[in-house]
Order: sequence, then C-alpha cells, then structure tokens
Amino acid sequence: MREFTVEADGGSRGNPGPAGYGAVVIDAESGETLAEAAEYIGVATNNVAEYKGLVAGLKAAHALDPAAQVHVRMDSKLVVEQMSGRWKIKHPDMKPLAAEAARVLPAAQVTYEWIPREKNKHADRLANEAMDAGKRGEQWSPSASTAELDRPARAGRSAAGVGAPAGPPGDAAAGAAKARAAMAGAGSAGTPASGVSAVSGVSAVSGTAAGAEADVRAARSVAAGAGASEAVTAAPPVGWGASADLGVPATFVLLRHGETPLTPQKRFSGSGGSNPSLSDIGREQAVRVAAALAARGTVQAVVSSPLLRCQETARTVAARLGLDVHLEEGLREADFGDWEGLTFAEVRERQPDELNAWLASADVAPPGGESFAEVTTRVEAAREKLLAAYAGRTVLLVTHVTPIKTLVRLALGAPPESLFRMELSAASLSAVAYYGDGNASVRLLNDTAHLR
Repeated sequence: MREFTVEADGGSRGNPGPAGYGAVVIDAESGETLAEAAEYIGVATNNVAEYKGLVAGLKAAHALDPAAQVHVRMDSKLVVEQMSGRWKIKHPDMKPLAAEAARVLPAAQVTYEWIPREKNKHADRLANEAMDAGKRGEQWSPSASTAELDRPARAGRSAAGVGAPAGPPGDAAAGAAKARAAMAGAGSAGTPASGVSAVSGVSAVSGTAAGAEADVRAARSVAAGAGASEAVTAAPPVGWGASADLGVPATFVLLRHGETPLTPQKRFSGSGGSNPSLSDIGREQAVRVAAALAARGTVQAVVSSPLLRCQETARTVAARLGLDVHLEEGLREADFGDWEGLTFAEVRERQPDELNAWLASADVAPPGGESFAEVTTRVEAAREKLLAAYAGRTVLLVTHVTPIKTLVRLALGAPPESLFRMELSAASLSAVAYYGDGNASVRLLNDTAHLR
C-alpha cells in the first residue's frame, strides 16, 4: 500500500481578507513531491483557507491513489485537533468544510499531525503564491511556482536507509520546477490544472495551458527570489490577547452607554421608554472611555444600538478613533413595557405578581414588554451577524445592560438567572472573544478604571 504525506496551509491577508491555500502531496517512502495544489479563494478567514487547503491536499492524494494511507501535517492546531476528533466543531463555516474533508478518504486511511510553521514552508509558499496571484487578478499557475525551491530535500524511507536523493543539493527541487514549466507549455496533452499540478512523472488531474505569459512570470519569480510571496500568511493577532493555536478571534469590546438622567435614579429605561439622551456626566464618561480606547489602540470598528444614548456615546468614541458608527437594531435594550420610567420599588408596589413572575422566568415579559428569552433570541442573531461581518477583528459594541449581560451569559454557558447576578456600571467596558471553533472566552467584565 502506498503512503503519502499531505502538507497543507491557508492564509488570509486581513482575516477576513484576500485568501488562498496551498497543499503538497509527498511520497512518504522517497520524499518526492508528487502533486501540488493552490488557489486564490477571494475574501475569507484564515481558518476557512486552511480547511480548503486540507480538502485540496486530500483530493490530490485521492487522485493519485484512493487506497493510499495519508498522513496530514499542518501548522493549524485548530484543523488538526478538529479533524482528529479531539475538539468539537461549532462554527457554522467550519462544519461543511470539515465534513467535505472527511468524505474524501475513509477515516481509517488518514492521520493528522500538528507541525510548527517553519516545517510547513512548501505549503505556506504555495498559499502565498495563490494570494499574490489573486492580487494581480489571476489564479495561481503551477509554472510560476517556486515553492519547491524553498524546501530542503526531504528524507525518504528507502530500503538502504538513505533519505536524500543523489546529486548536489537542490538538483531534485530544480528538476521539479523545470518539470512544472515544461508541463505548462506542453499544450493540451498532460497540461496541469490552474489549481493543481503533478510533478516527477505523476499525471496532472486536469486543466488548461498556462501559456507564455505564465512562463515569463515564472522566470521573473525565480530571478526575483522570494519577492512578494514572502508575505506572512496570517496577520498578527489583534485585540486583547489572541490565541495563536485557534487563530485570531473576533473580539467584542462591550461598552455600556454613559449615564442618562434616569440612570442615577435606577429607573427602567428600555426600548419602549422616552429614549433619553446622555446627561452632562454621561457625556464626560463618553469622553473618558474614548481616551482609554484610543490609548489601547485595538478597536477596528464601532457598532451601536440605535437608541439615542448609545449613539451619542458611540459617536464620541468613534470620533476619537477616526472610525464610523454602524447601527445594529439587535443591540437595543429590552422593552420593559408598562415599567418604563419606573423604579424597581414602584413596580414592586404596583404589580408585585407580574414582577415576581418576571424574576422567576426568562420567558415572562413585563406587561406590554419583551421577555429576556426574546431578547436573547434577538441578541444571538445580532451576534452571529456581527461575527460573520467582523471575523478576526476587534469591534466596539456600544449597547445596554441586558444585551451585554446576555452576551456574557451565553459566552459562559450560564443560566438565565445569571443576568441578575452581574453588575454593569454606566460607561463600563467588558470583552468577549469568539474563536473559530465556536467557543468563546470572557476577558473582561464591568471595567470602570477609565472613569476614575
């Protein structure tokens, strides 16, 4: 039975941003490169590109020998752990890609190993070449690739125990590059596909001629050395301490709006009330939090509840950061119905039974208002929408007590009654990071240091 090693990688310049993947199939016995695959995939996240690289590598191995044993090596801890079954796949973008990868070959034929990035240079270079091609408005061409030239000769498992091929170092790599160029100019017979090439005597999967222009690009690429394709595959982590293993998370920095005239009186102030503006104290709080966030320098976008007190707070911060304010209806406060403008004590006196029922169940709404269960549904929908729009970025969400507590509760997996066990001061900061595997991490709650 033949044994292949598949090395795969993917990256995004912006996360999400222009993305591409690369994959290489290697003969485990000889260390010989058998096939390469690369493609520019448009705007996507690092994790999506990595999964697509895995799928392409497995498909290339399957095309060579569907009965082969395949050992996958990747520098993505997320993909390796999820495909090995040790981490649960929760993110909706990852599930179909993981399922597609699992269908290429029987699970018994595939094993996975995490490797450091420096040991995955061949696939990394292919991914960067694909992104470079996309920047030029083209797709990756095997004839223009220099990825094989980047790697040291691989040690095979020959019977004599000698791993390196005969001849001066680099000869095998140079020969592979020449084979690519020859195949690209060979016309319709045996010409490699735009995204997959085969070298060292293995037939290409399918494809079209690369043409003379690709040969010119190949010559320029070799003459220029590393050139543009030395660009780092993934952007460095942003936000408040990203995890390298899980990729760059989307980080929601949660800012409760500044004080209004109703805040010190502790009156119910939701979506159905008077929609108050900030007080003088609230405006000063907005200035202070703007200064604190500007000093941290991590916020890349500002999204606000449509209610006036949030918009005022958001505009003050956004002006300091040089950003625009985007409104999100799902971030508005709960509608407290008949209780709007009343204090807790006043509600207790006027509607004690209704208040007790509301405190006892998230499914119970104030008369004429909105239940916490309904708010949760709305906030969850807004969260998913914003995660899709701002994957891998740090976003300031200017919102209210109930939406912030709901996001924190959901991140912790806490029950609804936890909403009554969190304190959120006016103009306080909290933060939740969302990872590609669907998990979340609460990083901050009710920080008011910037107000002191």
